[in-house]
Amino acid sequence: MATMNVSLPDALKDFVESQVGERYGTSSEFIRELIRREQDRERLRALVTDGMTSGPGSELDASYFESLRARIRDAA
Repeated sequence: MATMNVSLPDALKDFVESQVGERYGTSSEFIRELIRREQDRERLRALVTDGMTSGPGSELDASYFESLRARIRDAA
């Protein structure tokens, strides 16, 4: 595993330390979790963008949701 040093203002350092005390074992665990969340957010944003640029979508009316419910009932 690679090592990276990060400089933080005192207020951010205090925040990281408070998070470590409450929810994480080390500051590295906290930072890794933040990076994973950002990666997830970027993947979600890419999926939304792909969906928005893929062309016209389906009509989401009452009949659509009823057919969806029927498919779920039939699968069970």
